[in-house]
Amino acid sequence: MSDYKIVIPARYASSRLPGKPLLSLAGKPMIQHVYERALEVGVNEVVIATDDERIQRVAEAFGAEVVMTSINHENGTERIAEVAAIKGWSADTVVVNLQGDEPLIPRSLVETTAASLLNYPEAGMSSVCTPLHSDRDAFDPNVVKVVLDRQQFAMYFSRATIPWDRDGYRDGAQQMTTKIPVYRHIGMYGYRVSFLQDYQSMAVCALESTESLEQLRALWYGVKIHMSIIEQAPGHGVDTAEDIARVEALLAAM
Repeated sequence: MSDYKIVIPARYASSRLPGKPLLSLAGKPMIQHVYERALEVGVNEVVIATDDERIQRVAEAFGAEVVMTSINHENGTERIAEVAAIKGWSADTVVVNLQGDEPLIPRSLVETTAASLLNYPEAGMSSVCTPLHSDRDAFDPNVVKVVLDRQQFAMYFSRATIPWDRDGYRDGAQQMTTKIPVYRHIGMYGYRVSFLQDYQSMAVCALESTESLEQLRALWYGVKIHMSIIEQAPGHGVDTAEDIARVEALLAAM
């Protein structure tokens, strides 16, 4: 299955780890590890999208195709939409967003994300989720939850505990419901280019800004997001300095 594209958005600016894509992990810049994971998938086009010449120079040095994008994008979706326009990809093209700080991402997760769009033509976006097993995670606002319909299309994403068990969660109970699965959203996205074309004219909606979840903009405008359920969350990304040693050890073991 190789009839889709992979775009790796990479920003130099980061509040917690400035220059994160160029951090050295096991002897290579992090962005190179991510690029190599993308090549393992076997698609015909892998692009690194950045607004920083330092990242451009490093990426081109290890042989990657780089598309320079605007510095004004609010999120990776906007950056990928610009790449699709620059590249002239057709409206039915499927694009997977592979985050530039996920050097351990498995090939299967990329393929699963693309398959949702290839198999469900009514979907404009795709993503993944995994069942929660921890009561603490179920009630943690930093863990984003998603509720699905019977065909695994997203009904809503929230930082709140959803679905809310009206009877089971009475009196401040902090034990996860057993009546229905509770799913954690994993921030892996696929897009149809037709959605990306429309996205640039979609104004930020109140739901998105209230929950601080960009995928709610798509639902607000009626875009269908198909979700794949995976049993286990992917490997660690790099968000803080503490993550570096952990990820380096895992890379060395691969």
